Amino acid sequence: MKNDNFLKGGQQQMTSQHYIHALLETIRESFLILDPELRVVEANLIFCETFKVTKTETEGQLIYKLGNGQWDIPVLKKMLEDILPTKKTIKDYEISWNFPTIGEKIILLNANQIDSMKLILLAFEDITEKRRLERGLAEYAKGLEVKIIERTKQLSSRIKELEALNKTMIGRELKMVELKKEVEDLKQFHDNTNDNHKDGQQR
Repeated sequence: MKNDNFLKGGQQQMTSQHYIHALLETIRESFLILDPELRVVEANLIFCETFKVTKTETEGQLIYKLGNGQWDIPVLKKMLEDILPTKKTIKDYEISWNFPTIGEKIILLNANQIDSMKLILLAFEDITEKRRLERGLAEYAKGLEVKIIERTKQLSSRIKELEALNKTMIGRELKMVELKKEVEDLKQFHDNTNDNHKDGQQR
């Protein structure tokens, strides 16, 4: 009876691993399966293509020794050795690293420790381009904001100049009105003086 249970358990685990294998080769994301000692049990083709490695040189290796040690990343070690054993599941753990073979990359790492199968599933999402675009948009927005502030200052200064000019023009117009009235008053005075003078002569 014990042998039957052992065989059934072994078959179930093989079936589960088969499903996982099929899943790995279907998804469009870099994926690794690790054993409890953090050795690579399986790497999907996307992982191999993305990080320029082969299955032969990857599978069976300690993750930190992959690609001549390019995965010996302190934050990755912290995640795998300190955080994951306690939490069992980790989502969107960001890693930024300069890989000798493919250059600087920003990766979101999702991990799941399956104790029943004694396996660790790791999914890697390359968000380098996404972050580059975000930085570009942020810099563009900042530059635009600076331009708007500068333009607002220019417009404000121009408005003040126009207000001063308008005030000057209005002052001149009022002065002209006053002068015109003075001229008319003088003319009226002059005309009245002449009329009085004529009346005096006629008498």
